[in-house]
Amino acid sequence: MKLLVATSNPGKLEEFRRILEPLGISVVPPHKKLKVEETGSSFLENAYIKAKAYWEEFGIPSVADDSGLIVDAIAPYPGVYSSRFHELELFGKEEGKSPDEANIKKLLRVLRGKRERGARFVAFVVLYANGKGLWAEGEVRGRIAESPRGSGGFGYDPVFIPEGETRTMAELSPEEKDRISHRGKALRALARILERCEEAF
Repeated sequence: MKLLVATSNPGKLEEFRRILEPLGISVVPPHKKLKVEETGSSFLENAYIKAKAYWEEFGIPSVADDSGLIVDAIAPYPGVYSSRFHELELFGKEEGKSPDEANIKKLLRVLRGKRERGARFVAFVVLYANGKGLWAEGEVRGRIAESPRGSGGFGYDPVFIPEGETRTMAELSPEEKDRISHRGKALRALARILERCEEAF
């Protein structure tokens, strides 16, 4: 089966490819960038909005994810605002060389001096085509490091230490990350569901 990945993020696209192609699912990127307003109040709603928009634009079964970091000390934030946390007035805005850097700077500033550093990465993925949708979710718990470490991954990976690890997500190899990541869990769960429902798509 061939799926269009509803993202313009090259790091996320590569993760989809690494996880899904060994399961027999071909992954293709969109041939143009599509701006979709994520107006949902949850990860699942936003993933559905994106998958449906890409299907309607390109006519190819489309898979989208919405994912983010939820930090116990400031829950439910960053949450659905994970990618634009630095822009929120809440806790004060933050500048950086990139949105990822600004988000991390703000998070570490907000958590400075706090003993509670528990957090979890959450991902919801939606496959949409022909007026039908499937969804799955994944989660990985961990804690926020005192400072960024590692050069792999993207987003909050340099400050997220998964349970049972001393390394951040950004210090893991791509294969190690995929085995435990929230997105890896969600996509493998979606693939299992799709095996039972493929004829509908």
